Amino acid sequence: MKDNDIERYARQMLLPGFGEEGQRRLLASSALVVGLGGLGCPAALYLTGAGVGRIGLCDPDAVSLNNLQRQTLYSEARVGTPKTKAARERLSALNSNVTFELFPDGLTPVNAAEIVSRYDIVVDCCDNFATRYLISDTCRTLRKPWVHGSIGEFRGQVATFLPDAAAGYDDLYPDRAELVPRPAASGGVLGALPGVVGAIEAAEAIKALLGMEGTLAGRLLTIDLSTMTFNTLTL
Repeated sequence: MKDNDIERYARQMLLPGFGEEGQRRLLASSALVVGLGGLGCPAALYLTGAGVGRIGLCDPDAVSLNNLQRQTLYSEARVGTPKTKAARERLSALNSNVTFELFPDGLTPVNAAEIVSRYDIVVDCCDNFATRYLISDTCRTLRKPWVHGSIGEFRGQVATFLPDAAAGYDDLYPDRAELVPRPAASGGVLGALPGVVGAIEAAEAIKALLGMEGTLAGRLLTIDLSTMTFNTLTL
């Protein structure tokens, strides 16, 4: 660990059960963020700030003006720029010690196994069922943990799936044939909602990387910001 790492991560290393050893493990770990929209922006920011040593940024889209209400990595000056490139610029400015790998073609059935195999954990920040099922299938085959997050209007949900878990994403959404053809959600969303859900996803990923107890494995966290209600359900 570098000398300035001790100063940078001091408040984190004060956490019970974390310490310098936990920080070393994070620095040696890797995470793949699939989707750099409303969820991926806060998730990638907090993973970068925490010192996850290598982060994959996976998204085929470019920044657009209607992203800026909720996608806090980007600015007006980056409209039209590929999200992977714009995200790396912002994240590198936050923590130059983190290595970023870009996947501007997104996650597809052709490249999923090769990409996912390179990372310790996958953070699902996408906006469609097809990609979520692809993440689920690939992580199950490769025995990789992954964190799921989704949002809509005022509501969101988070779950963590571990390789040996009894319940998987298909148990949560078993109607694959019906759900996969649906286009990406185009409804409204409160701009702060993905900030809340994405930050929780980052926290779950950090805990899973460190082998900490208390993750959402086997559970589903549901959030409703219209009523400020948080519930946890057993899967």
